[in-house]
Amino acid sequence: PLELVQLDVARQQTALAAGDVDAVIARLPVDRERWHAIALYDEVPVVVMTADASLSVAERLAASDLAGEVLIVPADDVLDLAATAAAWPVERPRFAPPASTEEAIATVAAGVGISVVPMSLARLHHRKDITFRELDGGPLAPVGLVWPREDAHPLIDAFVGIVRGRTARSSR
Repeated sequence: PLELVQLDVARQQTALAAGDVDAVIARLPVDRERWHAIALYDEVPVVVMTADASLSVAERLAASDLAGEVLIVPADDVLDLAATAAAWPVERPRFAPPASTEEAIATVAAGVGISVVPMSLARLHHRKDITFRELDGGPLAPVGLVWPREDAHPLIDAFVGIVRGRTARSSR
């Protein structure tokens, strides 16, 4: 049987190392000396804002559209915004970063600023008082299947084959 377990980004590799899970769908990159990884897709970034924000009238946004906005970057920043957003015309908050993306989105909902996160995280933590728009040219969030190089579950090769699209009649 295949059991799905939701893990925070910070716990993905720890759970894999501890043997709590056999494989994870994780944010890339990972240490390729320790883990096998197959890139699955790149997730698009979105700007999270209050539902009544002036930015919400646009269908898509560019970094230049964010001028003067307070950018809230959570401590679990999966887009590495600390480096990427340095050139954006945004303001930095005068408070410590929220510990998680969920807390950053709650801060945005309070009307304090905006946040940039992968679309799946914006959807996961969606609330009635926020909305989001795609950020053109923003940092992508690569996602992949990751499993241990050593002591992998005996069926992991079959699972990886399925992920790669192989069937019982396919040859390697």
